[in-house]
Amino acid sequence: MNRRRFLLSLPPWALLPTALARASTTQFPRAAPVPGGVAKVRLGAAGPAPRVRVGAERALVMRESGEWIALVGIALATKPGSTLRVEAERADGGIERHEVTVAPRTYASQHLKVPRGKVELSPEDMARYERERAHLAGVIRTFTEKPPSTLAMVQPVPGRRSSSFGLRRYFNGKARNPHGGMDIAAPTGTPIVAALAGRVIDVGDYFFSGRTVVLDHGAGLLSLYAHLSAVDTESGRNVAGGDPIAKVGATGRVTGPHLHFTVYLNRAAVDPALFLPA
Repeated sequence: MNRRRFLLSLPPWALLPTALARASTTQFPRAAPVPGGVAKVRLGAAGPAPRVRVGAERALVMRESGEWIALVGIALATKPGSTLRVEAERADGGIERHEVTVAPRTYASQHLKVPRGKVELSPEDMARYERERAHLAGVIRTFTEKPPSTLAMVQPVPGRRSSSFGLRRYFNGKARNPHGGMDIAAPTGTPIVAALAGRVIDVGDYFFSGRTVVLDHGAGLLSLYAHLSAVDTESGRNVAGGDPIAKVGATGRVTGPHLHFTVYLNRAAVDPALFLPA
């Protein structure tokens, strides 16, 4: 058995020390001030951590290379060339203002012709979807004051990562929302682990995402795990990075088993690859 096959045969938590050791020389997340990316705003080294907002949203602030850094998630819908205004309030009450210019990035698109019944929801399904969307929007607003101790994540399940983050599908010429996560191919029942230490803040079974778990890692950094065949945790539980939380499945609106993995930063879905070793 070659090394790659051996590593893929191990449970995900067995790979955690190796992944973290490999990540130790890299600052995570990697900066990418593009739609769906993360901007890093340098705030200086002095004093306690500033309190930072991007518009109405609080931003995560971490110490990196001896200075304070604000990490700003950029929504996929943000237009390249636009400016994000970042406001940092120091402990003495002073305000510093910074600007981030969003660079362009082109994501793939896919045009499909499918029967209308496959893409148009019944009134009952639409009502359910709207209820669930409002609930999940509330979950994603979660902001706890304590930031995570590290931002280097471990891949939640072994398998091939898709390049589908940001993919926009067109069904019968009509645009759908871009894909806000990473899909990782794995057989049904494969254990899934927490990408980072956190607290379970939502467990549910939803129309599109099926069985789903959401973790709060602190300061507006969340992760979501969807299409699960089984959930091995519960709301309110604290988990360490690498702890088993669920199993791969094909629940919800999917065509086959895989893990849909989303990372949110200040409520924006950002590319999970920025937090993972290459």
